[in-house]
Amino acid sequence: MLGKILVVLSLAGAPALSHALCQSDSGYKVRISIKTALGDQAYDWNESEMFLFQSSLAYAMRIYSGTQPYNVDNIIVCNETPRVSFWFVVTSPKNTTELIPREEVEMAVRKSRHRINNAFLLSDRTLEFVGIHPTLVAPVVPDTPPWLIVFGVVIGAVFVGIIALLVTSVLQKRKKDKGPPDNGQDEEVRQVNGLENGIVLEGTYNRGFTDDDFTKLSRL
Repeated sequence: MLGKILVVLSLAGAPALSHALCQSDSGYKVRISIKTALGDQAYDWNESEMFLFQSSLAYAMRIYSGTQPYNVDNIIVCNETPRVSFWFVVTSPKNTTELIPREEVEMAVRKSRHRINNAFLLSDRTLEFVGIHPTLVAPVVPDTPPWLIVFGVVIGAVFVGIIALLVTSVLQKRKKDKGPPDNGQDEEVRQVNGLENGIVLEGTYNRGFTDDDFTKLSRL
C-alpha cells in the first residue's frame, strides 16, 4: 500500500520535477527562425514539431553514447515561447532525475548537428543552440591536387605555344619558296638582260632605238 502511494506521489510531482530540472544550469536555450529560413514556405511550430525535436535530440544522444537507450522522455523542454524559443535538458535513461552533463550534450549536438538541421530544413544560423558553437565543416579535398592542375595548365600553354611557333615557321618557309610575285617590271628586266621567250639575244637592247625607228629604216 505504501508503495502504491509513493508511486502516485511521484507521478503527481513529475511535471514539477521536470520543470525544476529544466531550470537548472545544465539546460540549453534553442532559438528557431523558421520564417527567416523558409519565407513563404515556412511551417507552423506545434507539438508535432516539438516531438520531432525531442526525437532528434534523443537520436543524437544515442549516436554519441553508442549504448544508452535515450528516448523522447529523456529530453525535457520548458519555457517555450511563441517566437519559437525554449530550454531543454537531457536526463539519464537509467535515472530520470539525473541530468546528463552539459559537456556530453554539447558533444552529442555537435556530432549530429547536420542531421538535426536537416530534420527541420534549417541551418546553424536559423536553428541556434545558444552556447553550442557549430562544428566547422571539414575543407573539401579535391580529387586532383591543385599543384597538378596548375602544372597541367602550364604544360598545355607551352604545348600550344610550340604548335603556334611551328605553324608560323612552316608558313614563312612556304612563302619564301614561292618567291616574290611577278609584276610589270619583269618583262622589262628580261629585255634589258637580253632574254626573251627563253632565247638569249645577242647584243644589248637599246631602249632609245624604238620599233618605229626600225620600221622607218626598213622602208628606206
